[in-house]
Amino acid sequence: MSTTTCQVMGFIVSSLGVAGCIVSTVMDMWSTQDLYDNPVTAVFQYQGLWRSCVRQSSGFTECRPYFTILGLPAMFQAVRALMIVGIVLGILGLLVCIFALKCVRIGSMEDSAKANMTLTSGIMFIIAGLCAITGVSVFANMLVTNFWMSTANMYQGMQNVQNRYTFGSALFVGWVAGGLALVGGIMMCLACRGLIPEESRYKAVSYNASGRNISYRTGPYKVGSGYEPETKTRKGTGYEEDPRSEDGRRSYPSKYDYV
Repeated sequence: MSTTTCQVMGFIVSSLGVAGCIVSTVMDMWSTQDLYDNPVTAVFQYQGLWRSCVRQSSGFTECRPYFTILGLPAMFQAVRALMIVGIVLGILGLLVCIFALKCVRIGSMEDSAKANMTLTSGIMFIIAGLCAITGVSVFANMLVTNFWMSTANMYQGMQNVQNRYTFGSALFVGWVAGGLALVGGIMMCLACRGLIPEESRYKAVSYNASGRNISYRTGPYKVGSGYEPETKTRKGTGYEEDPRSEDGRRSYPSKYDYV
């Protein structure tokens, strides 16, 4: 897969994941009423992160938002915070990724800058996907715990009928959206490697000699033919060679030679 294709596919998959996180957060069906062994079927209740709704058999639906923040469970507020952080990081990652696309040219932006922006957006998508998956999983754990507690209380006192809640459709949307954002972020990180220029990936290292560089200049070499005239020595007064002895030493005239 080429770098451009991997980058574009990562952008599309991440966009679907961020959009799914937004849809999952605003949906009201995070938990739905379990109608099994429930004699009252004229009213159907379901809850979301921001409000609880009641739907009657006639088709009339009434929703009421949560007017308090401090009265909500701590885990419930943690799920809200995780989903909001995931959405914010996903939107920022999309903005960075748009300018980092290889097919989009903005001025004289180099490929190394695009590679850094692609890696940044990929990390943002990965964190956004993990936040969404973690938030949905925490809410699902809360539902499972409350479901079995309500079941145990129901069988201990048969006269009391308690509402039990099970997984809603928003949980499955959140899981899928978080997975898409995670996969898209990984693809963006893989595309970052192909955007790095070759010269910056492998830097050449030059080695210099420790000593001084000595340059040898070769001059013209004159080859003798053997027929060149011999150099004549100039002889005359004052130019006579000094006599030498048999052993090759130079002999100097004595005072008796001038008599």
